[in-house]
Amino acid sequence: MKIVQIVSAWALSIFFAVSIATAQQANQGVVTGVDEAAGTISIQQTTSGTVGASDGGRTEIYRVNDGLLFNALHLGDKVAFSSETVGGTKTITRLNKE
Repeated sequence: MKIVQIVSAWALSIFFAVSIATAQQANQGVVTGVDEAAGTISIQQTTSGTVGASDGGRTEIYRVNDGLLFNALHLGDKVAFSSETVGGTKTITRLNKE
């Protein structure tokens, strides 16, 4: 019984460590659209550099909570960003121009 508890605790700690690392992973991409009226930006994510990857990076639309970002962003800007899903919508939580 003690072994089962130890293994369960170890597995749970590994799960949380992986979850935290994944949540903090920054994405990189290029701004492909800015829609200030809708409060969104489109970002084409750069590929991870995997040999043979042919998707060219997917473009996704993200909600922006900080309206000041619209003054700083232009089409073609390279950015590093983090996002999370808030109320079913992908939302930028951190964005830095590169």
